[in-house]
Amino acid sequence: MHGTRSLPPLLISVAVHAVLLGMLAAFRFNLLDQQADVAVETVFTEERIQEEFAQDLQIDTTPSESLRLTAGGVQTTSPGAAPGASAARTKIEQSDALQQPEFRFNIADLEMPGLDMLGEDLGEGEVSGEVGARVEGYGAAMGRLTHELLRVMRNQQVIACWLFDESNSLKDDRKEIRDQFHKIYEELNIANERTKKGRYHSLETMIYSFGEGLHPITRKPTADLKQIRDAIDKVPVDETGHEYTFGAISSVIDEHSKAAARSNRKLVIILLTDEVGDDAEMLEEVIAKAQRFKSPLYVLGREAVFGYPYAHVRWINPESGIHHWVRVNRGPETAFPEALQYDGFRGRHDAYSSGFGPYAQVRLVRESGGIFFLLASDEANLVGRSVHERLQRKFDDVAMKEYEPLLLDKREYARRRDASEFRKTIWSVILALNPHIDDQLVIRWHHYPIDHAEFEKEGRKNFDRGVRAMAMINQQLAVLERVRPLRAQEARQRWRAAFDLLNAQLIACRVREFQYLLSMDKHVREKPEPQQPDTNYWDLNYTSRMLEPDEQQVKKTNVDYDQLEQQRQHALELYDQVIRDHPETPWAMVAAAEKRLGFGMTFHERFWDPRYFEEEERGAVPKF
Repeated sequence: MHGTRSLPPLLISVAVHAVLLGMLAAFRFNLLDQQADVAVETVFTEERIQEEFAQDLQIDTTPSESLRLTAGGVQTTSPGAAPGASAARTKIEQSDALQQPEFRFNIADLEMPGLDMLGEDLGEGEVSGEVGARVEGYGAAMGRLTHELLRVMRNQQVIACWLFDESNSLKDDRKEIRDQFHKIYEELNIANERTKKGRYHSLETMIYSFGEGLHPITRKPTADLKQIRDAIDKVPVDETGHEYTFGAISSVIDEHSKAAARSNRKLVIILLTDEVGDDAEMLEEVIAKAQRFKSPLYVLGREAVFGYPYAHVRWINPESGIHHWVRVNRGPETAFPEALQYDGFRGRHDAYSSGFGPYAQVRLVRESGGIFFLLASDEANLVGRSVHERLQRKFDDVAMKEYEPLLLDKREYARRRDASEFRKTIWSVILALNPHIDDQLVIRWHHYPIDHAEFEKEGRKNFDRGVRAMAMINQQLAVLERVRPLRAQEARQRWRAAFDLLNAQLIACRVREFQYLLSMDKHVREKPEPQQPDTNYWDLNYTSRMLEPDEQQVKKTNVDYDQLEQQRQHALELYDQVIRDHPETPWAMVAAAEKRLGFGMTFHERFWDPRYFEEEERGAVPKF
């Protein structure tokens, strides 16, 4: 087929989409002249919620020579609490502007008594869990766990049940925990000698692993360090890919809580995982059990991807050497995602940091009185856009206080969100443009055929999807525009930032979608030949150079290059506004990263190992 004969079908495809023509004709949006709303904000707003400050922990991994006890969470001012701890929380409910039952102001990190005073005066008490103890590796986490166990053991003996995720991705992590386990028991031997004379085994340990099922590896509680280490080495790899995390926790509580109570022992559960789990619907049930039996949960986990339920890890087939990206359930940091799930072509493939752990695990920790240890060390197999920035950046903890997630149960979270027209509208836009719900939003990114006829066939299908996606993006921008005046009334910075970034992203997506249509039309007309002999596919890619619509395309769409450039500049200005208004936060990080992406779209040639598409190869990919 000659190039001049292949042009009309694609242009006709544009013409028959009346919605597209109306939309593209409206590219002269009046958004360029709009000014940002400015709001004067007071800390006495209705929904300002102060959670615990995250703390960086740089704890030596060598055994301690003395007992220094520190509380895991925030000591309440309830009767019986130590006198010195009451300064850790200030009650200001008397203010008429603060009649909000969830309001808590924690200044423990600013005026916390020293370790000597805590070790002398502070018992276990009544503890609200820490939601973000950032640690540089397992050694620091194990050191802090030792202090937590010592604190609890001042009043009771302890049964510590360790739950190890059987995921492939945690093999190295389990080995590191095994190598660090001595710190707990060597320090606890000091505790037994100095504070538990005549009482042996103040701490006993059970080792479990879980995947599709729960597997006890030690048959009974033990204090034998070698036996514990050997048990960790025996943790199997679950090949099903199922991780019933909350079911495993629930079963352990059922098995040990009553016996622990009868023997006046404290049941403590310590979870090692890098995923949320497949049964997070059990969260509230598990919280109720943990609270009933006063069993704190400690989680050694990873940071949630910002506003996104998934992360991707690289797995290399040891036989073929072929790389695969495997999706895992990592988050998000909120009860429901508060960010766009779409990059304009497909579901997100980024690894932007959220600054917080996954919602379900963090809520469980807070409600049970434990600690979420946010492991900040490198994840060698994590892949995705901005993955290397995860270690290079550190959000400002004070700034992030304004952006903390609401750790409510999901029903209450949804009720509050939907009670606000502003928040409900943002959520409706995120939902409408979710490619995991609407797969017709997905536009092929990889593996376009080299054969011209096959390329045109595949291109036509994705061209039509691009037309539909642009129409939907334009509709959702209009929806956002209707609630723009409400932004100034929004009390929480988190939702203001969500609006600001979402607006910038959709305008950028609209430009890139149009560039995709131009690039597809150009490729079909010109029929380029690959320059490399081994090229077997065309892949889509961003480029800094935007295509200029030709005369025919301008006539059909009423869009010229100047209008495209105006829209590109507007998107960049909105990204800059996000960076200025929400500095040192995930929203600013995403805006800066997306600014660096080109707004033009092009096809580039690519070699894909044919074995990648073979059933045997695809079937070899493990489930994480």
